[in-house]
Amino acid sequence: MYMINFLKTFSVFFVLTLLVSCGNADDDVNLDLNIGDGLGKGQEVDDCLGLEQGDLVLSIQEQFTTLPGKVSVFFRVSDTSGNPVPGLTANQFTIYEQGRNDDCFKTISTSESSARISPNSQIFSNNTLLVLDLSNSVLSSSLEELKLASTSFINAVMPSTSQESVKMAIYWFDGEDNLHLLNELTPSKSELVAAIDGITDTISNDPSTDLYGAVIKSTDIASDLVKKSTAGGKIGAASVVIFTDGTDQASRYTEDAALKKVKEANANISFFSIGLGAEIDTQVLTAIGKTASVFAQNKDELERTFRDISEKVSERANSYYLFEYCSPKRDGSGENNLAIEVNTGSRQGAVQTKFNASGFTGGCE
Repeated sequence: MYMINFLKTFSVFFVLTLLVSCGNADDDVNLDLNIGDGLGKGQEVDDCLGLEQGDLVLSIQEQFTTLPGKVSVFFRVSDTSGNPVPGLTANQFTIYEQGRNDDCFKTISTSESSARISPNSQIFSNNTLLVLDLSNSVLSSSLEELKLASTSFINAVMPSTSQESVKMAIYWFDGEDNLHLLNELTPSKSELVAAIDGITDTISNDPSTDLYGAVIKSTDIASDLVKKSTAGGKIGAASVVIFTDGTDQASRYTEDAALKKVKEANANISFFSIGLGAEIDTQVLTAIGKTASVFAQNKDELERTFRDISEKVSERANSYYLFEYCSPKRDGSGENNLAIEVNTGSRQGAVQTKFNASGFTGGCE
């Protein structure tokens, strides 16, 4: 029910934005994730709370209320260096509210307010593109190791039970001016593993490597996915994971064009790169994998490097939380300040925002 109300609210906001703006409609509603160390739609907490500068940053991405009295906040948690912090639970959060007649914030019991971390899939979708170099050098010397590493990556990133909000597609490239589809976007882990298992050393006859073309094309695909997944008030993110054992040999596209594409990509797209062997250009691959990059000296290290990247992909996706609770505020209390603090025992952080209790009666659906 709360999603229906949220979508209605979002639709009204979208229509009003169209009426007052002369810009491109695609730019009118910004659902870009705040992936830096900023507070997003939040702000620093009031001094009256007496909370010290924390080690954790809560960055509010979106928030909404649902009658009769639910407050929902979608946010990301990272450390002060921007590293994601996954795995938090509702009992690690403290809620503070301040109404118009309150001198400072009052603590709200998480148990009495039925506070919980809800599946963020309700408003958040995440897609991963696994892009594999299957040029001759890989097929002839490290195919089995790549298949094993890719399977481990899929098992680590994809949830054990299929969820429509978490999907992956697999592409491959050689020297052709084409990014080949191995398996279309799917929530099925078994389907993806079967696709990897079906790769043979005869899949390509082209010995060259169109790395820059693969970067450009996969970024375009990810951009389209983000655009589609943000329709209807949802927030969508994508990860592009590119593996190669060499440098660009096809010379179909320039290095500058590929790096420019990555640099200017939608903020909701993360880029990861995995390099193998002595022939890779680590500087270029680090620029391509602007979120994270890892390098394997030999094929025996491939599974470890894929596992390292899978952890980073999963941590990033799982550092977004949908925190919900039943507010004691009631209709007539107007706009209220809300502060959320997280404390893991060793690290702490907080963020402040506002919500309107108009129409609030009591309880939550």
